[in-house]
Amino acid sequence: MPTISMFFGILISIFYGDDEQHHTPHVHARYQGKSVSIAIEDGSLLAGNIPHRQLRMVQVWIDIHREELMADWELACAGEEPFRIAPLQ
Repeated sequence: MPTISMFFGILISIFYGDDEQHHTPHVHARYQGKSVSIAIEDGSLLAGNIPHRQLRMVQVWIDIHREELMADWELACAGEEPFRIAPLQ
């Protein structure tokens, strides 16, 4: 699972090559040993737990980069490594 972005101690990753188990386009965020899965389409929390402030930062980042994330999702579903995306600044 490659890291596609990093900001404020948060690592954002996306799986690739395993589209049968991952139907909803989403990213994984890790922060201080905790992790979440967040839907790309609407930023909703799918699973996991990280502090609220970091969750909101990831949701804002998703909102800003939604088109790039969907392009990365398509690459991931095709078994190709996704591109890196600019961090939240």
